[in-house]
Order: sequence, then structure tokens, then C-alpha cells
Amino acid sequence: MSAKNPLPALVEPASELSRDEVARYSRHLIIPDVGTVGQRRLKNARVLVIGAGGLGSPTLLYLAAAGVGTLGIVDFDVVDESNLQRQIIHGTADVGRSKAHSARDSIREINPHVDVRLHEFRLDSSNAVDLFAQYDLILDGADNFATRYLVNDAAVLAGRPYVWGSIYRFQGQVSVFWDAAPDGRGITLRDLYPEAPPPGTVPSCAEGGVLGVLCASVGSIMATEAIKLITGIGETLLGRLMIYDALAASYRTVALGRDPDRADVTELVDYDAFCGVVSVPEADRGATITPLELRELIETGADIAIVDVREPVEWDIVHLPGATLIPKDRILSGEALAELPTDKRIVLHCKTGIRSAEALAAVRRAGFADAVHLQGGVIAWAHQVDPTLPVY
Repeated sequence: MSAKNPLPALVEPASELSRDEVARYSRHLIIPDVGTVGQRRLKNARVLVIGAGGLGSPTLLYLAAAGVGTLGIVDFDVVDESNLQRQIIHGTADVGRSKAHSARDSIREINPHVDVRLHEFRLDSSNAVDLFAQYDLILDGADNFATRYLVNDAAVLAGRPYVWGSIYRFQGQVSVFWDAAPDGRGITLRDLYPEAPPPGTVPSCAEGGVLGVLCASVGSIMATEAIKLITGIGETLLGRLMIYDALAASYRTVALGRDPDRADVTELVDYDAFCGVVSVPEADRGATITPLELRELIETGADIAIVDVREPVEWDIVHLPGATLIPKDRILSGEALAELPTDKRIVLHCKTGIRSAEALAAVRRAGFADAVHLQGGVIAWAHQVDPTLPVY
């Protein structure tokens, strides 16, 4: 079926395919809409993938298998055991290794014809535009809004389209954003999200969880959109948001339009500030306690109340001795403030310190001036105090 509103192919075709490439990509070559010309476009394409994690894993593997000639990877993290439930580009032997290096090795096993370029640094306002200008297309699977807005604005300034994906628990979303799209069809992330959601309202996968196989479903859609943009076939998700609900086994699309009040992007800004992200030093100034300090308080019988602000399912995995479970949302809503003691020091904690810092701000605003939170959360406690505890 032909597309209703086809976009022109993003990439010019390479000069030719080798005999080995013809054999490798033969199932593409016999599809009339792809053919030799489409495959040569893929060979000539330069695609940058933000992150070799949950969404980056399937997109990188499938774009490599499809014959995208140059794949860039932005990632400065290392492989953790908790990644293996969904980040299929890495294996058990890669735990502790650079994600970028691990991903490159997996890509080379799949397709030695791909030129893999590693960018092992944190993407920020000083490097994003120049980096994006080196590629034809960007794929963004970042799990925080500060990075998403940075990618969006840098793509606008570099004049590049990008495929956006998002996952959380059982739901995924995918769209294509391209401010400079032909025929006045330009749309960006700022049309979907004119304002950043309040901090803490959209947890990351590490804080809220994600069904591992959801990454494959959403990542494969992102890779498909990339191939369509590169080759100029089909109808892309430009101007549409696809929403996948794994529990309901349903896909639906929502039409997107340009926000008439959206201002043009003319420069990159401080995206942590734009999204209301409080830096760790600022959040922790005079308000934290280390795991070793907390252990000493417990051992000396100090009169403290340890409050766990995680969810019940996390409590079931691991919890600290003497703690009481009061989920963060009940504190932020004010519902649970009456359950907090007024005659002793309160020590809040979560998994890593992010949610407990948010809860701490609410608790202090409510008048609990002596409250603190545990630096690094239960994960830091397990590493520094009790290594027999499970981490997740």
C-alpha cells in the first residue's frame, strides 16, 4: 500500500552493493518498495542512537542487520546485571563493561559491514548540535525529560529528524519529530509536551520498572520508522503518536498538530533547570545522612524513625531493619503526614535517593525541620553496610 503523504527519502543511495551484500540483504532486495535502491540508501545512511539500553538495544541490532552503513552510539554507562532483563544487546559476560563497547561487539557479530562510531560522553548543550550534524537521523530512547528536550532542540538546530520512543511498565510510545519537514509538516516534542511534567511524576525505568519484552515491541517500531525515513517508503509517524499497551495487546495512534503558541528553538538551554530537576548537591545540602552514619545511629539506639517511601512491591524485595513503609505519593499528597512522628528525627529513604529527596522537600515544607534522607538509598546501604541484601 502506498503512503498517503510520503516523505522524500532522507538519504541518497550508495554507488553499489557488493556480492556479499546482495546475498546478505536478498530478502530486502526482492521487496519492490525497497529493492536495490532502498538498500543502497540504507548502506549510505548515518544513524545516531541515544543510549545502548532498553530501546537502543533492539534498534541497534535491527538497524545493523538491515544494513545501515554507519551507526553512532551515545552512551557512557557500563553494563549492570539489572540491564540484562531487557537490554538484549549485552550478555552476562559484559557486566561491568562499557555499554558502547559491548554494543559495538554485538553489532559486529551481526554485520561486519557496519561502521560503528562510539561517543562515550554525556550528551549536553555543548556537544549535541555538532554531533547531530554528523548524522542523517537520530533515534532517541532516553528515559528522562531533560535529555528528551535536549535531543529535540538539538535536532531542530541541526536540521535533523528524529525518532522518539518512550517506555514505562507495560506501555510504550513512538513518534517522529522533524521541525524542518517538507510541506510545512514540521512538528517537535514541544508540540506534544509544551511544558515538562513536574519532577517525580514520570519515574524512570529504574524507579518504576518496565516489562523487558516491551523494549522489543517499541524498539522495532522505532527501527521501522528509521528505515522508512531513510528509504522514503510508507507513511511515517510524523504528526502521529503511536501508543502500545502490552497488557491490552492494543496499538492506537493519536494525531499531533503544531502548538500555535510554540516558540522557535534558537538556542540550547539548561535542561535540568527547564525540567525542574534539582541537582543532587542542591537537594542534599544539609539534608542527607550516609549509610554508615545511619548504621551508627541504629547501633547506638538513637531515637529515629526510618521511613521507606518506595512502593510495596519494592519493600517485598528488600527493606531496611526497623523501617516503616509509607509510599512517596501518600506523603506528597499530604495524606500520610499525620503518620510521621513529631518527637524524633525522621530518616527517609528510597531505592537510590531520588524519591526520598522529593519526599523530604514535602516533609520539610510541612514543618518537619529535622528530617533527612538516606544518601544513595537502599542500594547504597546494601553496598556499604550489608552486602548480603539483594539489589534490584
